[in-house]
Amino acid sequence: QVQLVESGGGLVQSGGSLRLSCAASGIDFSNSAMSWIRQPPGKGLELVAYIKKDGGITSYLDSVKGRFTISRDNAKNTLYLQMDSLKPGDTAVYYCTIEMGPTPRGQGTQVTVSS
Repeated sequence: QVQLVESGGGLVQSGGSLRLSCAASGIDFSNSAMSWIRQPPGKGLELVAYIKKDGGITSYLDSVKGRFTISRDNAKNTLYLQMDSLKPGDTAVYYCTIEMGPTPRGQGTQVTVSS
């Protein structure tokens, strides 16, 4: 059974940082590309960051380039998203997913950035 558990969200002021984690089980994690997607309030899902199975290739939503960094630890079956210089527009529920998703995904973690 696929299980993706996101954590690390919270309330932060504009300009602050958060590090999200996603613990994966029930999948061949080390052979799976992974992504972070998000859903801002009242809007649809958007792909935020993508990483190949070996971490050698990453890609980002234009609005987060230079501020967010996706990474992975295949030994721990864990995906990360380091978010720096956060802006109110980054407020959303963040999910991890396999390939580019949007399914399967976990329950999500709320990130709220205050101005």
